[in-house]
Amino acid sequence: MNVHDSERLAGLLEEAGYLLAAEEGQPDVVVFNTCAVRENADNRLYGSLGNLLPVKKAKPDMQIAVGGCLAQKDKGTILTRAPWVDVVFGTHNIGSLPVLLERARIRSEAQVEIKEALETFPSNLPTRRDSAYAAWVSISVGCNNTCTFCIVPSLRGRETDRRPGDILAEVRALVDEGVQEVTLLGQNVNSYGVEFGDRGAFAKLLRACGGIEGLERVRFTSPHPKDFTDDVIAAMAETPNVMPQLHMPLQSGSDTVLRAMRRSYRSERYLGIIDKVRSAMPEAAITTDIIVGFPGETEQNFQATLDVVAAARFASAFTFQYSIRPGTPAAAMDGQLPKPVVQERYDRLVELVGNVAMEENRKQLGRRVQVMFADGEGRKDALTHRMSGRARDNRLVHVTVPERPAERPRPGDIGEVIITYAAPHYLNADAGLKALRRTRGGDAWQASRLVSEASAATVNLGMPTVGVPAMVQAAEACIAH
Repeated sequence: MNVHDSERLAGLLEEAGYLLAAEEGQPDVVVFNTCAVRENADNRLYGSLGNLLPVKKAKPDMQIAVGGCLAQKDKGTILTRAPWVDVVFGTHNIGSLPVLLERARIRSEAQVEIKEALETFPSNLPTRRDSAYAAWVSISVGCNNTCTFCIVPSLRGRETDRRPGDILAEVRALVDEGVQEVTLLGQNVNSYGVEFGDRGAFAKLLRACGGIEGLERVRFTSPHPKDFTDDVIAAMAETPNVMPQLHMPLQSGSDTVLRAMRRSYRSERYLGIIDKVRSAMPEAAITTDIIVGFPGETEQNFQATLDVVAAARFASAFTFQYSIRPGTPAAAMDGQLPKPVVQERYDRLVELVGNVAMEENRKQLGRRVQVMFADGEGRKDALTHRMSGRARDNRLVHVTVPERPAERPRPGDIGEVIITYAAPHYLNADAGLKALRRTRGGDAWQASRLVSEASAATVNLGMPTVGVPAMVQAAEACIAH
């Protein structure tokens, strides 16, 4: 969701006349789009702002803006802790950023604008996508659940759904531009339709995406187990371009902890959904989120989580140590666990998740899989003479490719390969390409590169790409030494 919002922020600034700053240059505007799910997001933001202070002093006209969930939460506190920030804006008014920057510049004073209700759906705003062949499409914003550990509903508000026609029109427009993979986004995608009274809307939306010519891959994130229905499973299985992949947060395998978390499902229902998905799509890869060390979690509760992980056979899992978020019910609960206890359980969980993932990935050895190549998926591709991409089930695959540029795939192109090596977090295909299909997505990537090269010499303003700006990373590295 934050990456999608960052693309919208970049699009807004470009429409307002800003240009993306060159990597070796110093931007005139730095924008932080923040998360507030975990405590380390706070620490990273204020650490990064501190690292920018010397740059701001050396270049007073440079503007710094902070938006997103942490800005929605902290509001004016950001200026108290970092008075050199120029603009603070929230989750509901990202479209205001260019105006706020201009107002701060004219008035020579910081601007703080936090709205408590959504002004316009983010997908209605301009965008600057990082990828020419894959795109995020938001179908809803906000969440009606009340999980005791989660601060998102108070920052994003209650669920607001886009109408199906608007979503499908955006997807068709993206496909016309060369996009061949879309990921449907929402805090809880399978409750989509609750606002306009259609409980079956998400399954219908998946099937409708299946009718869009040129759309090769459809993914979605994230569903909630309590709203996961059989019609969605059927739509996934019966719609060829909906990928055999499911990311469904577990959070805990203990029914006692799930009750304390106010998660309205139990481990038996969770495993039952997985059984149904695998019955309909035997090749499906299932991933999850798990929290360790929730207040009051006993060793027996934690063992229940390990038992569910072993039974569910996750392809991978995002594992987190519980982090107190002020303002959430869990923050005031008794039974906050000591750090050493949480760390020891976390280490055991990570080991089990890795072992299960390794076993599941070994089952892929010798299989012929379809890979859509992508930019930036393989950090060592240049050294290993490989290109990387995602299989249909979203597993990361590193592929040995021909040395001749004319024979190599482009990002967006689709190849077929044989899996020759398995590790917990990736697969290798070192027997070469068995087939390669040049795609419209690859054409779009190639065209975008030509445009970037032609305009690179004129870039002198803008905002950095998603993440911490390069100069901040360099400053952090200096401090570490």
